[in-house]
Amino acid sequence: MMRGLWTAATGMYCQQTNLNAVANNLANVNTTGFKKSRVNFQDLMYQNMRMPGASTSTGGQLPAGIQVGMGAKVVAVEKVHAQGDYTQTKNQLDMAIEGKGFFKLMSNGKEVYTRAGAFKLDKDGYVCDSHGNRLQPEFAVPQRTATITIEPGGRIVASGSDGRELGSAQIQLYNFPNPAGLMSLGQNLLAPSEASGDAVQGNPGTDEFGTLLQGSLEMSNVDVVEEMINMITTQRAYEINSKVIQTGDDMLHLASNLKR
Repeated sequence: MMRGLWTAATGMYCQQTNLNAVANNLANVNTTGFKKSRVNFQDLMYQNMRMPGASTSTGGQLPAGIQVGMGAKVVAVEKVHAQGDYTQTKNQLDMAIEGKGFFKLMSNGKEVYTRAGAFKLDKDGYVCDSHGNRLQPEFAVPQRTATITIEPGGRIVASGSDGRELGSAQIQLYNFPNPAGLMSLGQNLLAPSEASGDAVQGNPGTDEFGTLLQGSLEMSNVDVVEEMINMITTQRAYEINSKVIQTGDDMLHLASNLKR
C-alpha cells in the first residue's frame, strides 16, 4: 500500500508539469510566432517479482510475469513547430514565413533565431526586432526611402518616392535538423543546442525553405479548444491520482485498527 502512495504521487507531479505547459500555451495564444509546448511522459522502473518466461516446477514456462510499476515521470517538454495562422498587418516590415525556416538575429553578440517577423527600424535605419536585435545579414534602409518591398524569395528593396531603387539586400532563412531541440530564451528567441544541430542557411523559396509574405505575421499555433481539453484531462488525472492516495491512506487506517 505504501508503494501505491508514492506511485500516485509521481502521477500528480507529472500532471503539475502538464498543467504548467498548458498554462504557458494559453498565456501565449496571441504571441507572434509562438510555438506550443507538449509534455512527454515515461513510465518508471518496475519491480519484477516474477520474470516473464520463467520456468515452473513442472517444467513449463510462465506466459506472463509479475511486474509492478513505480509510476511515471516527465522526460521532455518539447516545442511543436507546426505552422500558425496568418494575420494581415499591412506593415511594410512585417514578414511571415510560409513553410520551414527561421530568421537569424544578433543579440548581445550571439546568434539567435525566431519565427516572429514583426520587424522595425532602429535609430541607424537597420532592420531589427522589438528589442533592437538586428536581422542578419544586416540591412540599413536608406534615408528618403518611400516604400519597402519584400519579395517571396527574400529580396528586400528600398525605393524612393520616384520609384528608383535606393538599396537592396537578400534576406536569408535558417533551418535545423531537429527544430524541437532549440532552446527557448524568451522574447520569441531560440538558441541552437547540441540536440538541434547546426543551422543550415538558404534563400527563401529554395530547397525546403519557406517563402516570405510581406505585410503579414505568423500567429501562435496554439489551439485554444485543444488546450482547454488538455486542461480538463490534466485536472481529472490529477484528481484520480489524489483519490489513489486517499484510498491508500484509508487502507492503512483500516490495517492499523485491526487490533483494538
